[in-house]
Amino acid sequence: MVPETVRQFIGGKYAYSTLRKSYGVTDPTTGKEYAQVEVGLGADINQAVLAAGTALESGPWPRMPAPERAWILRAIADAIDARADDIAAAEALGPGLPVAQAREQAGRAGEVFRLAAEPISTQTATGPGGGADRCGPAVAQPAGIAGLITPWRTPFAAQARAVAPALAAGCTIVLKPDEWAPLPAALLAEITMAAGLPDGVLNIVHGSLHRKAPGAQARDALVAHPRVARLSFAGEAATGRQIMLDAVTHRKRLSAELAGTAPCLIFADADLDQAIDCALFGAFALNGQRRTATSTILAQRPVYDTVVSRLAQRAERIRVGDPSDPATELGPLPHGAHCDDLASCVRLAVREGARLATGGRRPAGLAEGNFLAPTVLADVEPSMRIFTEPVCGPVLRVTPFDTDEQAISLASAVADPTGAYLWTSDLQRARRLGPAIESDRVWVNSGNPQDRPAEPVDVDFYLRSQTVLVAADDTPVPRFGV
Repeated sequence: MVPETVRQFIGGKYAYSTLRKSYGVTDPTTGKEYAQVEVGLGADINQAVLAAGTALESGPWPRMPAPERAWILRAIADAIDARADDIAAAEALGPGLPVAQAREQAGRAGEVFRLAAEPISTQTATGPGGGADRCGPAVAQPAGIAGLITPWRTPFAAQARAVAPALAAGCTIVLKPDEWAPLPAALLAEITMAAGLPDGVLNIVHGSLHRKAPGAQARDALVAHPRVARLSFAGEAATGRQIMLDAVTHRKRLSAELAGTAPCLIFADADLDQAIDCALFGAFALNGQRRTATSTILAQRPVYDTVVSRLAQRAERIRVGDPSDPATELGPLPHGAHCDDLASCVRLAVREGARLATGGRRPAGLAEGNFLAPTVLADVEPSMRIFTEPVCGPVLRVTPFDTDEQAISLASAVADPTGAYLWTSDLQRARRLGPAIESDRVWVNSGNPQDRPAEPVDVDFYLRSQTVLVAADDTPVPRFGV
């Protein structure tokens, strides 16, 4: 059930914001308001940090034996599974994710909590050494308060990836979700409370859409707060770069997951059926908002026209519509301004010389909502703005290449690469070109396996290690000035 007003969640309770004002969030399918969200500012961040600090200093969570924390993490995972339909409905209503895909993402969110529980399930408390041993073992302690900033792109799964490892480490948390998607975070508060998470361990502060009280105020206050020991950010690359600078200024350790694109290289000898499937799914699943979206396709000249034609034909058959319909494959974008910006980018690309193979406009039969038809732009050149800027939406760009060297050059020109896909039947070429692509991850003749099982969870980022040195009774101490 959607609350009339979404409030801050501080110290285990729903709290009024300091400003006592709210903003409206609208259904991206209809444009109608579905809830009010209370505005959170720096003062609300401070209250949340105080609650997190109390839970850290005197609450049970950081002192709880690790296997008991693991039990609660698994209880959270079970509760996520039980409420997967509610989570999917919230993500259809907020960011407009197709409900069938959102439900899969909810399942992966539950798996993230189970994976976070694994490394601590059998962990025992480790104390400092003593006796004749001069060096005690390293003791891992919770780093402190974690400040987490998450996007509207698959919001519940993004929150799970940030929250689960911080909880596993024993940290307390202040979460600042994106303003356009408040409901998933509200559900996370309900789920963690029901699973037995102690009060004050998870605190949630929403920002604002209003110009006079922008969400950046809450975000910046969280980044700058002196009691926050760890920061996690997922979202748009430009914002992420600013947060990186701010984190350095405030001497904070930061984990960042920046939005971008993953170029998909299709060579003439590739299995085109599988390559086309990979390209389409990567570009249009989750409304084109996947972090490793294949929204930049590089196709070798002998198969270029075929690739463009097949991509356009298949894109035109993608089912676009109400995200609450299980048959929908592509839903609306979260807000009208983003939809308008994407359409403007497409028009600019056409003016610069790109060819619109399909899409670029509102789909037929959908008079309301923030809809953009699945779009395929061909003949995109590296000099065009749309080639160099990340696109978070259903816009796929195709560029031809001739040689292996040209393919690598084009792939390296992609802004903010988050991975790369390489399709060829020549495995020697794959072994040679893979390391040349400027990306941490390259998938050869494969979609992104992260679309299926979840990745290991990095708990270590939220820990601090301390080695306690204990002197033996006869250890001499140097003396000066005797």
